[in-house]
Amino acid sequence: MQNIRNFCIIAHIDHGKSTLADRLLEVTGAVSPRELREQFLDNREIERERGITIKAKAVLLRYQNYLLNLIDTPGHVDFSYEVLRSLKACEGALLLVDATQGVQAQTVANALLARESNLKVIPVINKIDMPIANVELTKEEIQKVLEIPPDEIIEVSAKLGTNVDKVLSAIVSRIPPPSGDVNKPLKALIFDAVYDDYRGVIVFVRMIDGSVKIDDEIVMLRNNRNFKVEEVGIFTPKMVKVAKLSAGEVGYIISGIRNSREVKVGDTITLKGVSEMTLLPGYREPLPMVFAGFYPVQGRDFTALKKSIEKLSLNDSSFTFEPETSEALGMGFRCGFLGLLHMDIVKERLRREQEIEVVQTAPNVPYEVVVIERGMSKTLRIDNPAEFPDELTIREVREPIVKTSLIIPAENIGSIMTLCELKRGEYLKTEYLSPTRVILYYNLPLGEIIYDFYDKLKSATHGFGTMDYVFIGYKPADMVKLRIFVANTELDAFSSIVHHGVAESKGRRIIQLLRQNIPRHLFQIALQAAVGKRIVARENISALSKNVTGKCYGGDITRKRKLWAKQKEGKKKMKSIGSVEIPQSAFIAVLSGETGK
Repeated sequence: MQNIRNFCIIAHIDHGKSTLADRLLEVTGAVSPRELREQFLDNREIERERGITIKAKAVLLRYQNYLLNLIDTPGHVDFSYEVLRSLKACEGALLLVDATQGVQAQTVANALLARESNLKVIPVINKIDMPIANVELTKEEIQKVLEIPPDEIIEVSAKLGTNVDKVLSAIVSRIPPPSGDVNKPLKALIFDAVYDDYRGVIVFVRMIDGSVKIDDEIVMLRNNRNFKVEEVGIFTPKMVKVAKLSAGEVGYIISGIRNSREVKVGDTITLKGVSEMTLLPGYREPLPMVFAGFYPVQGRDFTALKKSIEKLSLNDSSFTFEPETSEALGMGFRCGFLGLLHMDIVKERLRREQEIEVVQTAPNVPYEVVVIERGMSKTLRIDNPAEFPDELTIREVREPIVKTSLIIPAENIGSIMTLCELKRGEYLKTEYLSPTRVILYYNLPLGEIIYDFYDKLKSATHGFGTMDYVFIGYKPADMVKLRIFVANTELDAFSSIVHHGVAESKGRRIIQLLRQNIPRHLFQIALQAAVGKRIVARENISALSKNVTGKCYGGDITRKRKLWAKQKEGKKKMKSIGSVEIPQSAFIAVLSGETGK
């Protein structure tokens, strides 16, 4: 165990984590030059397309006489839960900072997570080969914000491989070996899991004490289920079978588990018959802050969607779901996500990995609603607008508030403060990183920032602004339910909870998008947006016209009047019994309009 080092790479998005991982794989010979490609550990097609890491990856590196277990982590705020899980499996972390951008929002957030987990942090400045790199200023920012002495900082170019050997030496000399006892009973932490159609659930574990080998009977403590070990192995980065896994190591266990719900990330594994085994400290449960409905395009695909979502949720425990029914869309699921990017990735993974197309409703954040029932007050947590109670019973509505840190150029302070004021933000303080960069702190309603705030931040700062946020609680607000009617029928799929001040403008925007995307029928279709019993916006889709008098050449006008009257009666009857066909493009248009895509 003295020759084992477990570490991860943490950084803001696009600061070069995956590139540094490539160089470490290359220098240690874990991957041959013929096999090596850019972003080697980002093996999902969607990761390579977007140039981002979504799932943490584990790989064993051999350096001198040491075994180094590397876990590459995501950088986007939506995947911070993946980072937290990786930290629990490590004793140290490489904190990567881009020399051309300096300390960013997720740099600070990830450094704090590492310190909370008692990890040894090794600061690394990357991209020193770039012409616009400012290494000295970046060092000052690291020292000021993260309180790390400059002499501990390693300067590298992950692209060219400069000083990568110094990083490996620092990992060996600065990061402590894992603590644990190979002679104690088995104790292992599940930090991830994936589902394989042929082998069942593959569990990724960090060994704390003891060892595990083929044919051992293991127990998962949270659900007290027993399984027989069929295979154990390590990541090289391919899965390679070994005789056993021992304390301090990182690897995988296959036990023929067919039901993905029997495995919980953060659970503790031990051997059958071991008494008085205590659970390892797992992970705080992720709190989904964005909710949307997922429905199959074809109603008959509901069972397939259910199986696909269960498989996907196995190795993405921050994604939650429960069945729901919509009058407009039928049977589906109410899904919870950590943010909009997380929602997009889940939807895209369903399409690519599971070959399931879904119709998605507009995203919402959860609210707390205090209602009066039989003279007693009761607090409800509402994450679906369809469940929003009648306004006559509501005493108070509370919206989620997040503490937001915005790292921006000093010259953009005015425009960003104006943006935050428009989003009903509460100013907290300003800190100067350097003469040219500042950190603004605001308390902002989550519902105001999940849609287009990040895009507007990037636009106002010419791409140099970054943000990070943490949920701090709920605060009373004037929120109302915006209802959408098509042909006098309320469509719950388009309903949303909004601030009273923007209800009318948002309702009008949704109505206009529907008018552009719902095809004309043989009768007029009324589109309405309402708050309570008050209509705040209305549009009409005119009926398709048919010239019923086209064959009447001349003759008495009464013949034409009879045909027009008959047509009018027919349209009236059709309007009373006809249903409006709403294409999927209408749902996509409303969603795109709401999220600013």
